Amino acid sequence: MRTLLRLKRVMPEVRWTMWQNRSCSNSSIRSLESNSSIHKHLISKITATGPISVAEYMREALTNPVAGYYVQNDMLGAGGDFITSPEISQIFGELLGVWCVSEWMAAGKSNTFQLVELGPGRGSLASDILRVFSQLKTVLGETDISVHLVEVSPKLSQFQAECLTGDNTQPNDGDQPVYRSGTTHTGLPIYWYRRIEDIPRGFSVFLAHEFFDAIPIHKFQRTEKGWREVMVDIDAESPEKLRFVVSHSPTLASSILIQKDENRQHVEVCPEGGVIVQKLANRIAEDGGAALIVDYGHDGTKTDTFRGFKGHQLHNVLEAPGMADLTADVDFSYLRKMTGNEVTCLGPITQRSFLKNMGIDSRLQVLLRNCHDPSTRAQLIHSYDMLINPEKMGHRFQFFSVLNRGRLAQYRGMQKNTAPLPVAGFAELDMH
Repeated sequence: MRTLLRLKRVMPEVRWTMWQNRSCSNSSIRSLESNSSIHKHLISKITATGPISVAEYMREALTNPVAGYYVQNDMLGAGGDFITSPEISQIFGELLGVWCVSEWMAAGKSNTFQLVELGPGRGSLASDILRVFSQLKTVLGETDISVHLVEVSPKLSQFQAECLTGDNTQPNDGDQPVYRSGTTHTGLPIYWYRRIEDIPRGFSVFLAHEFFDAIPIHKFQRTEKGWREVMVDIDAESPEKLRFVVSHSPTLASSILIQKDENRQHVEVCPEGGVIVQKLANRIAEDGGAALIVDYGHDGTKTDTFRGFKGHQLHNVLEAPGMADLTADVDFSYLRKMTGNEVTCLGPITQRSFLKNMGIDSRLQVLLRNCHDPSTRAQLIHSYDMLINPEKMGHRFQFFSVLNRGRLAQYRGMQKNTAPLPVAGFAELDMH
């Protein structure tokens, strides 16, 4: 959940305009004094080459190396644009930490264990997970554990370093795969990367919490002439503004990304997300491990979900690019198809179901028994409600796992009372 406002999602009806010829003078571009540099850049780009895809628009707005939203802004927390589950309660990260250790156990207790998080925010989730690892030292034994973070935002990597190491890190100069490294508060080596490909091979548990929703999407509309791609163009009536249009002819994306059995009228496809989940699946199949993807999304049923958030409020996606968060619901059915046949995919299931199965009720009772401050107790109960209430985060978020096929085969040979996880991969574990 990118913001608390997303608990009550309101989506206006979108009307698409057919792509028409238009012009935009240089004087109109120069008049955009109040707009962001990315806005001006996009106006110039569209003027020169024509309408751009929604994917290209998102990529520029979010990760432009000069003024992208994730590059320049501190977007997390009450003063930012959204708040995530790890910031709401420590219990969330603790239960994911138990899941990670349980998967390591169920997979045969590899001598090496790489914890990999994609887009780790401020580091709150990793911090809670590492605390669990520290508490379970007797279980993990002499396992060689390391932490690997994939982060494109320099600002967020600094927050992560402060949270996880006390800023006990060493930046690496140049274009080295590891651009920052250090030692966590719990004594584990930690590394930062810009790409998944740069992470060393080996048994890994991958976590992606609110990561896939920010990967650029292509949008498509079914028309009388077939599938057409929704593009971003300059508004002919207001040259300082952007608008959505529908391409008058098929694009390469509309020709190759639409499934033959698609029956929706409007479709959003995230090919980059598909490539990433393929990379995860290949590593899990070859090196062992698991992946847990946590995001708001659907199983191939929703249509128009592209939206923006700024200051915890819904924001017009085409206004002030680079100054607001852009996001779209994750299509888990698409991710499942892209993993191939070498791994097993389970879910999605709701956040409420996952946390209940993992023992959130037991964990809450333990914390309440050890807490005597009325305000802290009230906050614990409030946070619990935020996480599992179906009207809040409980049903908005979905949990989707990718497992090595051997993981399930090994489980079938275990006795029920010794297996750390059921076949579904989500255990009721004693949190005492």
